[in-house]
Amino acid sequence: MAKHEYATKPPNISTMPPGVPYIIGNEAAERFSFYGMRSILIIFMTSYIMTSGGKPDHMSETEARGYFALFVGAVYFLPIMGAILAEAFLGKYKTIFFLSLVYCAGHFALALNDTRMGLVIGLGLIAIGSGGIKPCVSANVGDQFGESNKHLLSKVFGWFYFSINAGSFISTLLCPVLLHNPNWGPRWAFGVPGIAMVIATIFFWAGRKKFVHIPPGGWLFVKQFFSKEGLGALGRLIIVYVFVAIFWSLWDQSSGGSWTLQARGMDLFVPWLPWLQFSPFAMGWGVTLLPAQVQTANPIFILLFIPLVNYIIYPAIDKFFPLTPLRKIGIGLFLTAGSFLVIAYIQTLIMAGQQPNVNWQFLAYAILTMGEAMVSIT
Repeated sequence: MAKHEYATKPPNISTMPPGVPYIIGNEAAERFSFYGMRSILIIFMTSYIMTSGGKPDHMSETEARGYFALFVGAVYFLPIMGAILAEAFLGKYKTIFFLSLVYCAGHFALALNDTRMGLVIGLGLIAIGSGGIKPCVSANVGDQFGESNKHLLSKVFGWFYFSINAGSFISTLLCPVLLHNPNWGPRWAFGVPGIAMVIATIFFWAGRKKFVHIPPGGWLFVKQFFSKEGLGALGRLIIVYVFVAIFWSLWDQSSGGSWTLQARGMDLFVPWLPWLQFSPFAMGWGVTLLPAQVQTANPIFILLFIPLVNYIIYPAIDKFFPLTPLRKIGIGLFLTAGSFLVIAYIQTLIMAGQQPNVNWQFLAYAILTMGEAMVSIT
């Protein structure tokens, strides 16, 4: 059988590229897997991790935060390696596909081994897989478009971002319930994200003949990157990257990190969520959330705030002064700082022996997510 020849440049069409549905489906399932795992990670370490002999080996909050920070740091450092691997040697498709297999192995290591060894192996493999594919996925979307249909690119990135937040929302509601339920526990709470990652990988593989495969640049790419011009371009962007890195390092505390630990000391009853009455934790006209479920506020708010800032807030501010990308990032960082003031206030109430309602954290999420809408969509 003759080897299939993959397209190496976008077709001259004015319609949507045929590979886009596979990319969007892959992204939704991959983000489901990542955020579902991450939403329960710190709760697992402090309440569920065991020794090899089956005895509790729960971590302190400080130790769990250390593991969590190391994992998140690796996820955000390894994209450098993934970008070099994709652009210089393997190309984006092979990099995404093979590292997705590593990613799957990490999920199942967590699901099948609830010890510290399983934790380290699982998180290490997930960091390699997730971090390695991170710079390739968005770039792969752009590769599918040519001059004749580039006007559709913004629409596709809108779907792309929606798929990220839809996957995140569903998994951060579901996985804490699986972890909390003794009939399911950590094995299924981590196993379901693993299954989702397998589905994501199969979906991506199924689109291989539809994708545009841009060939890697080899060592020429490496030489160009480290050339005087390449380093100069990087230097001009570094100030933006520094501020964006500060934002995401703070944002990560809200997604399965310190904010989740704080939620354990709060009153998690939400009387204005009767639509969750099907939940096993429902009470009256409201619902009592699990601590790890509070972070679902972020994907809900981001889907509401993106059109709000794009169509109402930005045009209103532009009437007084132009909103440059740096100004948007600056406002976003200011809002982020405001969200942490709310979190600090909540913590003072908890330390005083009170049990503040989760609506206070929802306020912090709303402020933080408004900042995210201004920083991440810039």
